[in-house]
Order: sequence, then C-alpha cells, then structure tokens
Amino acid sequence: MTTFLRIHDVPAWWASRTPDAVALLDAGKTLGYAQLQSAIDDARAALAGLGIARGHRVLLVAENSLGLVAFVFAASSLGASFVLVNARLSAEEIDAIAAHAQAQAEIYIDAGFKEGVIHALRRGAASLDCGLAGQVRANARAHAFEPTSEAGMEDVGALIYTSGTTGKPKGVMLTHTGLLFVATTLAAYRKMSPADRSYAVLPMSHTMGLTSVLLGTLVAGGSVLVSPRFEVEALVEAIETQGLSLFQGVQAMHSALLAHLRRRGHTLSRGRLRYIYAGGSPLDPTLKAEVEALFSLPLHNGYGMTENSPTICHSRFGEQRDDASVGPPIPGVAIRIVDAEGKDVAAGESGELWASGPGVMRGYFRDPDSTQAALCGEWLRTGDIARQDAEGNVFLVGRIKEIIIRSGFNVYPAEVEAALNAHPAVAQSAVVGREVERNEEVIAFVQRRPGHPLDDAMLQAFLKERISPYKRPSHIVYLDALPVMTSGKVQRAALKAMASTMLLHPETVPSA
Repeated sequence: MTTFLRIHDVPAWWASRTPDAVALLDAGKTLGYAQLQSAIDDARAALAGLGIARGHRVLLVAENSLGLVAFVFAASSLGASFVLVNARLSAEEIDAIAAHAQAQAEIYIDAGFKEGVIHALRRGAASLDCGLAGQVRANARAHAFEPTSEAGMEDVGALIYTSGTTGKPKGVMLTHTGLLFVATTLAAYRKMSPADRSYAVLPMSHTMGLTSVLLGTLVAGGSVLVSPRFEVEALVEAIETQGLSLFQGVQAMHSALLAHLRRRGHTLSRGRLRYIYAGGSPLDPTLKAEVEALFSLPLHNGYGMTENSPTICHSRFGEQRDDASVGPPIPGVAIRIVDAEGKDVAAGESGELWASGPGVMRGYFRDPDSTQAALCGEWLRTGDIARQDAEGNVFLVGRIKEIIIRSGFNVYPAEVEAALNAHPAVAQSAVVGREVERNEEVIAFVQRRPGHPLDDAMLQAFLKERISPYKRPSHIVYLDALPVMTSGKVQRAALKAMASTMLLHPETVPSA
C-alpha cells in the first residue's frame, strides 16, 4: 500500500487518482473522493478563518458524520491537532476536557442530534457555514492560548481523552505515524481493497472508530457507510441492501442483532459481508459461537487501547478458533508479559502485558507524571493481565486494577463473566469487586435475555459446574441493561459505585 505521512494525505491521494469512487455515504448523501476532498477544503478554510495554524488544537464535539470526517482531515492539513469528543458526553465532562485541552477553536457538529447544539449554545459558539462540510457552530479562542511547546507535539494528530473512571481527564497524544501504521497494517491484514465498504457506527471520537474503521477503510480506497448511532434495524438493512463487506462492532451490537433476529423470526442474508469483528472487551465464547453460526464467518477479535492507536493484537484473518484468544501481536508490534518487577515471566504464565511499536502514544498531554507511569522507555505498560501460548496467541486474563482479591485468591472478572454469559438466559454480564471487612466480595450485574426466566438459584447452580466457589458471586443484581460508555464498553466504575452503595446482605465467602 501507499505510504502516507499525515492522515489528510489519504483522501487527497485517492481524490487525485479515483475522484469518482465512493468514499463516504452519510445521511442519504453519497460522496466520491473528490467531493470528500472538497468538503475537507471547505472545513480547512473555515478553520483558517478562525485563526487555526500549525501547533494549535481544535476541539471537535460531534457524532459520526461527514462534518466530523471533514474537520478531522482539515485540522491535519493545517498542522493542528484535533481533540475528539463525543457529543453525548455530559456538560461536566466536556467542560473538563475543554479546560485541559486549551483548544484554540471549538467546533460543534450536531449531525441531526440535539446534544451538539446544546453544548454549543452553552459554550457560546456561533453558527458557521462551512460549505460542503455543513453547518456547524464554532467558538474561536485563538486569542487565549499560544501554540503548545509540549515535547513531541509536532507529529501529534489526535488528542483523545480516555474515558477513565475517576479523577482528571487524560489526553492521549497519538501521532500521524502511529494512526497510519495501525490503519495500514489492519487494512493489509484484512486484505482490504477499493471494493470494500465498512460500517462506521463505532464512535470516531474513539480510536477504534477513527483508526480501525475510518482510516483503515480509506487507506485501502474503500468506502465508509456512516452511522451516528447504533440501530439494529439499520444494521440489518445495511448488510442486506447496502453492500457492506466489513462490520466492526462491540459485543453488545452483535448481541442486539441476534436478539432482534430471534424476536422477528428473521433470517439474515449476509450479502457481500466477508469480515466481522467484535472488540472493546474480551470475547464471550457463547456469543462468538452464535454470531459465527449466523454469518458462517469467523468472528474476529483483537486487543488494543487508546494509548496504542489502538491495536496491539488481532486474530489471524480467516482463522476460526473455538477459544477467546485475541490473536498474536499485529506485524510491527512487540509484546512482553512481565511480573510486578518488570521481569519477563515464564512462557505460558500470566503477567502484565507491555507493548511497543509505532502506535505507542507520545504521552499524556500536559501530564508528565502519568506519562512516566505509563511508559517505560519504548514500552507501554497496558495494565492488563495476559498470557501467551506457544503459537503466539494472547489470552486476556483481566486488568490489574479490576482484580478482586477474595480470601487471598485472585478473581478475574472476565473469567466469571464468561461463565455467566454461557447461560442461555444471560444476554450480558459484568463483574466487580466490593470491599467488605478485611476482604472483597464478587458482585455480578446481569442483563437477562427477553423472555427467558432466570433467578439466583438457577444461575448459581449453573456456575457451580463451571467455576470455583471463591469465584462465584456473593450477590447477583439484575438490570434491564448494563450501563455503557459511548464506545460501547461497560461502565464498570458506575457498577462499582452502585455495588458499594447497595444494601446487600453480608454473605459468608465460599471456601475454596
């Protein structure tokens, strides 16, 4: 594939070679690469008119849309960094990010939803006509802050703030080199070509939607069908009638699709679909088997994090496995699995996963202490516990901060969740720890499948055959739906807070 230096080079290259090839489909509009480039030029002119120049930062508050795509590439073309923020975040969250990022301009793209407009009005942004890039609301703050002197910012394309759980927001500085490395590598890994069409429903304000879906498709000269929010009926229509060849989602999307088809008694024609992926969390084996049966395709899985642009591992293309491996490291990425002292563990043993490669972040913006804690030379400390088998496949065990220490035993939430999710009446689950006197107990939050009866006795009996007594939940809480972030990941912090405040009766910890 062609080597690109900065991300705006991608649409520009295809616009000069295949100007009429479809690049983007959004809200009923179909844009060729030349039209997309025109929209980018219009957005660039608008930003330049606001005083944006090299070294500045542009806050983009939006959902997936042509406008967001245009302004991302426009900021890149001016040498500015774009700060991606999902419009569905709360006022408090957006204010905290804006205060920390100190952007010279704020652009609010409503994409037909009210949240972007509400934030724009609250922060004093005014309407601005950006031609093909659409009508936005903008707030120029060029007078307030000079270009940053932050070390390493010269190649930073994106600032993406981690969703985090508590404390101040952390802006991950991702380089053009890293973003393009991951996008190009994944496009080659998936054997993508201009004939491919992806479904962009994962938020582009997160690295998976930005890099894996948007950039990964465009570097191959393919087309992107843009969807600002997930609706299962729209997904079915896109697969059956709009020529999708790749669908990347989170597990909740695949689960919703299966439930929809069951309710309707509907069979799905997969059309041109040739690649499916579920990311964002360890893959549930039961869901994997059901999705693979539906599509007659391997359900691919991978592992990454914002700080690595994001991909670290990916299952081998076309390989159908019956386990939950996230695959080997992608080409160009090296990993280590280390103990608490940073020494490599023996083959097959569990430890913290460290990664290195072109995708590793420059660091956290204006946060040298957190940067120092996360980076060890060329290595990124992921905070995830993993093991690697003899074939190079990586298996996630859990997160260091999520390990539950119960009566001296380590309990990994992912293992308990896999056992819970294997029950046919469980749609989704999430497991957290709750501190009790001199101990921790396991709390499970469970979302039932519609029309499937389930109670504690049934579920505990099911778990008894699958996991050790000390791993079984002390309490099971049933929710209509698990709380999720805009990225589709379960909000564990919210569940942990819920567990800590619920009036649950103390229970004797089962013996091992």
